[in-house]
Amino acid sequence: MYGSQGSGSRSNNLVVPQATAALQQLKIEAAQELGVTIPQDGYYGNYTSRETGSLGGYITKRLVQIAEQQLSGRS
Repeated sequence: MYGSQGSGSRSNNLVVPQATAALQQLKIEAAQELGVTIPQDGYYGNYTSRETGSLGGYITKRLVQIAEQQLSGRS
């Protein structure tokens, strides 16, 4: 009904495809810090909204921190 959710394909595309490895590493680090296990098959359907939301929120927070650090280094 809503496309290919849950089938492992991505509905969002990275603006900078070369960032894939760095974003995956960030996801792994965030999950470890929050105690959330990353599913090997990429299917998050068995996770609660709280688990996936906390993971997504933490990743967003870290990305904003990284961007702020980079911007503060520029004049």
